[in-house]
Amino acid sequence: MRQTHINVCPHDCWDTCSMQVTVENGKAVKLRGNPEHPVTKGFLCVKVNHYLDRVYHKDRVLYPMKRIGAKGEGIFERITWNEALQVVTDRFKQIIAEEGPEAILPYSYAGTLGLLNFASMDRRFFNKMGASQLERTICSAAGSVALDVTYGTRMGIDPEDMVYSKLIIVWGVNPLTSNVHQFPIIEEARKRGATFVVIDPYRHETAEKADIHIQPLPGTDSALALGIMHLLIKGDHVDHSFIKKYVQGYDELKVRVEEYTPERTAKITGLREEEIVQLAQLYATVRPSVIRAGYGIQRHTNGGEIIRNMSILPALIGAWEERGGGFLLSNSKAYPTNSDRLTRPDLLQGNPRMINMNQIGEALLNAEPPIKSMYVYNSNPACVAPNQNKVIKGLMREDLFLVVHEQLMTDTAKYADILLPATTQLEHWDIHPSYWHLYIQLNEPAIQPLGEAKPNTEVFRLLAKGMGYTDPCFNDSDLDLIRQALETDHPHYRGITLESLLEKKYIKLNVEDEYFQPYKKGFPTSSGKIEVKSEKVKELGLEDIPNYHPLKESREGNPELYRKYPLAFITPAAKHFLNSTFGNIDVLKRREKEPTVFLHPLDASARGIEDGDQVRVYNDRGECILTARVGNKTRPGVAISPSLWWGKNVNQTTSDALTDMGRGATFHTNLVQVEKID
Repeated sequence: MRQTHINVCPHDCWDTCSMQVTVENGKAVKLRGNPEHPVTKGFLCVKVNHYLDRVYHKDRVLYPMKRIGAKGEGIFERITWNEALQVVTDRFKQIIAEEGPEAILPYSYAGTLGLLNFASMDRRFFNKMGASQLERTICSAAGSVALDVTYGTRMGIDPEDMVYSKLIIVWGVNPLTSNVHQFPIIEEARKRGATFVVIDPYRHETAEKADIHIQPLPGTDSALALGIMHLLIKGDHVDHSFIKKYVQGYDELKVRVEEYTPERTAKITGLREEEIVQLAQLYATVRPSVIRAGYGIQRHTNGGEIIRNMSILPALIGAWEERGGGFLLSNSKAYPTNSDRLTRPDLLQGNPRMINMNQIGEALLNAEPPIKSMYVYNSNPACVAPNQNKVIKGLMREDLFLVVHEQLMTDTAKYADILLPATTQLEHWDIHPSYWHLYIQLNEPAIQPLGEAKPNTEVFRLLAKGMGYTDPCFNDSDLDLIRQALETDHPHYRGITLESLLEKKYIKLNVEDEYFQPYKKGFPTSSGKIEVKSEKVKELGLEDIPNYHPLKESREGNPELYRKYPLAFITPAAKHFLNSTFGNIDVLKRREKEPTVFLHPLDASARGIEDGDQVRVYNDRGECILTARVGNKTRPGVAISPSLWWGKNVNQTTSDALTDMGRGATFHTNLVQVEKID
């Protein structure tokens, strides 16, 4: 018995790949990129190539278990699902009776991006309960708010149209690690004559292939954008017609950017003046041009400001009016899914408090009233959340009832009181939009669930029954949920139904024109224009006209802290891991080799560090032990560690401070010192 199934990669990645899975006698034996999918084109990233190693891993959680050892030891005994559900619901009822429902907190994020298992039955359950709400802002919150206040939504160009671009600026992202299907598009554009520029402090593999690589100091990107604006306006390289019709606040912006001369911009960014002038000249003269922005760049204390300033650049030159021109951070709002039908906010009981997921360590230790129970799914906070020492200390609380629904024995799972087995993507139904390309995709089960694993949707149906919740919505099947997600009259979804997806597996969103033009009918802001001057930004307590503000941990932002910890420490994605996902796959660990930190020769020499030395990277929050790699991967003053490894890792040092917009994570605003270990 040999069958082929079409599945969807579930992970937190732009590509949202279509996978072709071969099943023999009920076991998945082969997995590859779907050769018929217009974006996947037959190949997957190095990580997901080994997805079957995850499905059949020796540490797969296959049965419900309860803790019998100390917290963190990972010692459990098997129990039945009935026992597990009884323990969880009895404890939930007890906590609600004694402390109130806010003493219970769900903690989840993007372990899967399928609409059903990411946010559907789970939200219904915790809304009905009246549990504390989780502010899910660890990834893209700052940039999301920045684009919402400037453009009114989060849409950019169709990435497939970047083959028409003549200038591609990849700013703060490494496609060959984090967006592998972007790179063939870039290469096709280069064959057609495009110039390829990378802006990133990290000289990663994509930067090494660029025509031009510019390495600003971390967190100074908003100043670089203002410096480019200065030269565009001074040289009259702006599209006055587009600005008059579509830009609000241009005159005020002109005044603001007068101060961002090449000299001042160079001083802030650590770049040479001629680099800034060359970049501005390219942007002024080469059309069409696109800025492809990354998510990591917003994980600074000024992260919203960075994305806002970058996104204004195409407005000044009218780049949106050409195919292959504009800006792309996210296309998440191109998918008008009926999220209210999935999550049922109308079920919400009372007005429960909001807990920010980036500050989960602080919340577990000091929230009032205390968090008495946490239910973790689709996430591994012991590994991925900032300020790791605080998080671990919070998870060690004996009075914290921790339930973890997980596929593998992760760092967080080891602290669970009740551990529940979760299905993988090959074992459940789901539906997937993308935040990059424009194809919506259906995921069907390719194999039966291993052991007694259950998807999130089924577990929350069972928990709802155990809690006595009788609302009919808790009886909706997975196929019911998919239909509800598609209940919208938006033209992008015209003709897209469960039945059409069952037949075709993936369908491109309906675009009325020859190509995707997200702002052809104007901008969905209150003014109908790109709001360079923004009242909404002012309401956030920030300047209504774009400006640059130094990082709160930097030489400019905190000179005293900088004298103690003089290296900016950034932790971009490792090539072979995706956050903490795949961190226990042996072949990928071997390829990633070991936890490392890249140092510039000047910084290494000043500390007596040579290539291959073991070093301690530390600040007041914590420390981690890494292997030093000395060379040109970074610039002076910047230490870089590809992440994340399981166990005690770089998040020992990261801050739980929040971004200027969106209350997001600030992983890359992080000053440290590095010393050699004898």
